[in-house]
Amino acid sequence: MWTLIGGVFLGWGLGSNDSANIFGTGVAARVLTYRTATILIAIFVVVGALLEGYKSMGIVGEMSTMSHMAAFMAAFAAGLCVATFSYLSLPVSTSQAIMGAILGIGMISGIPDLTRLYKVVLCWVLTPIGAMVLGRVLYPILGSAFKKILADLQLRNIFIRWALLFAGCYGAYCLGANNVANVTGVYVGSGLLTPFQAALVGSLSIASGVLTYSKKVMDTVGKKIVELDGFSAFVSEFSAAITVHVFTQVGVPVSTSQAIVGGVTGVGLVKGVRTVSRKTLLEIGIGWVSTPLASGVIAYLMMRFYLAFSGAGS
Repeated sequence: MWTLIGGVFLGWGLGSNDSANIFGTGVAARVLTYRTATILIAIFVVVGALLEGYKSMGIVGEMSTMSHMAAFMAAFAAGLCVATFSYLSLPVSTSQAIMGAILGIGMISGIPDLTRLYKVVLCWVLTPIGAMVLGRVLYPILGSAFKKILADLQLRNIFIRWALLFAGCYGAYCLGANNVANVTGVYVGSGLLTPFQAALVGSLSIASGVLTYSKKVMDTVGKKIVELDGFSAFVSEFSAAITVHVFTQVGVPVSTSQAIVGGVTGVGLVKGVRTVSRKTLLEIGIGWVSTPLASGVIAYLMMRFYLAFSGAGS
């Protein structure tokens, strides 16, 4: 069971990095405190994973047939990449990290399932685009409705606060439902855990990362892409959550980082393209491209070293 350490490490890294995608915009807009945000995320991540986490487990576990040791190395390599990007205060795709690691190890065994990879990559591309379109469309529609219904400024502020709380809790639920497969899906594929056990271990690992090391990336997502007010934060979070939930029903784990950046960018486009920080988007884009490559290389080298060491000692 010690091989689960890799998944626990990856889950901690996912929680520390992806919690910014849930309430980062709301915290930046000062609608709620960082402490309140992390507690709510931790709770709803576990609920989402236990209720719907099984839906995306299959595609991760079936990308490559793995031994328990290979599953450990894939999860650990992906976790190392995610933790590094969290330290650099950059949102990163855990989906890309684990898929890169799986393919890196699969290159050694010669059995990576590339036919499923095409579906995953397509969903990766559609995630930020879908969230951006939703953000672009929902902002003027909901904004017009709120102005007509909530003419009183004080009442509007109260409503936006509760709307943000709803969007964040929904987003945390979707994070658990969709991304727990990235954390422990390889262990389901290797036969070490059942889907329910994988969801429980993975979600608790994610919650630990949320509660201990998530503040740095929240600043990047919430403040550096585009300055957000409370309503803009709500639309961004809601758009991202809807997008991730849709892909959960498809059974493909996607990046909540890509979803929230797409949602924030969609809102920014409504406000004017000049309000969007191109420098920050470029930095995040570089992270997205380098993540699967880095995790794949690390996993490949780790597995090569292990095979050489175990062969020499036999």
